[in-house]
Amino acid sequence: MIDTATFAGLDVHARSIKAVALDIMTGEVKSATFGYDAAAAADRARSVDPAARCVHESGVTGFELQKKLSSLGVDCVVGAVSKMMKPAADRRRKNDRNDAEFLARMLSTGNVAEVWAPDDECEAARDPTRALEDARDDLERSKQRLSKLPLRHGLVFDEKAPSGRRKKNRTQAYRSWARSTSLAERADNEVLPCCIDDARQAAESKARLEGLVKAEAGRPGWKRRVDSLCRLKGIDAMTAADLVFEAGESSRFKNARSFAAWVGPTPSEHSSGESVRKGGITKAGNKHLRKTPVEAAWHYPTRSAHSKDLAKGQAPGQAARRHAAKGVRRLVARRGSMLERGMRRNKADVAAAREPACWAWAAGLMAEEGREKRPASPSGRAAIVRT
Repeated sequence: MIDTATFAGLDVHARSIKAVALDIMTGEVKSATFGYDAAAAADRARSVDPAARCVHESGVTGFELQKKLSSLGVDCVVGAVSKMMKPAADRRRKNDRNDAEFLARMLSTGNVAEVWAPDDECEAARDPTRALEDARDDLERSKQRLSKLPLRHGLVFDEKAPSGRRKKNRTQAYRSWARSTSLAERADNEVLPCCIDDARQAAESKARLEGLVKAEAGRPGWKRRVDSLCRLKGIDAMTAADLVFEAGESSRFKNARSFAAWVGPTPSEHSSGESVRKGGITKAGNKHLRKTPVEAAWHYPTRSAHSKDLAKGQAPGQAARRHAAKGVRRLVARRGSMLERGMRRNKADVAAAREPACWAWAAGLMAEEGREKRPASPSGRAAIVRT
């Protein structure tokens, strides 16, 4: 039931906000422009209608404005920009006022898909994991540059271990060899130490961020959920922290299927009538989280169906432990059946990635306070029992 007749769309930028208020009873449209100031936006909304509802698109400005407006007593939501279908005619008349009016009209008709807004603690927990992902990429690039610079000048690392096996490039032995290497030109000899320092600093940054993530995962608000997810094979503390921090609350997803669809390793579909066509994964959610269940699926071809041993300091609930043990048996058997059918390994990894996400959702849900959940079925459906 609509409890207000006024809807406001906010086109938010780093330094300005364009607000358009729509009265659905009279059709009147009012617009205003002011700086990026939540108090000014709240005053404008209250001056038009104290019960006005506001919306702004999801984007780089995050959830700060929505949180401030809510704290000031203004009903504000964040709309998923990926689910807003604008008319083709609007492509050639884009401006801030039209964008804000479009948001107001979408909200008035109930066509805004609201984005779940994490609290400050959840947002702060996400930052170390995302920074860690960037640090891993930086380390990979720096090691690649370091290994290829001597190679371009005809110098090849060919040191062997006592067993006779050739040592890899991305090792401490390679870095020691690179420090002792002398190139023909002075400029090259100055660049090589820079490449070595970049690789060392990237490795130090990665190690420091891993410590931050582990410390954050050990906080009381997260530890039980992280420990519960760690019971699944292929999911360590870093992976569990990624899933828990990005999801925020497992209970905001109605079932395991919706969580897997949000993560992204779910087949796309283009079916009509009797024609059923399924394609590659949907790639929903964010790129950072989507890789996590795929990497977890890598481990199952070489793992036994026995449950994991508890690591030092882990304290998951009994329900989560039983659920994880069942999940490991299921995932090992399913992954093995894919290989027996002759499915290519890469395809099987992605095909099996959906299920670890489903089991992880159920384990996280059981770890949340005041809830207990029966083990999920292979289809991803699971009943929730409140305690």
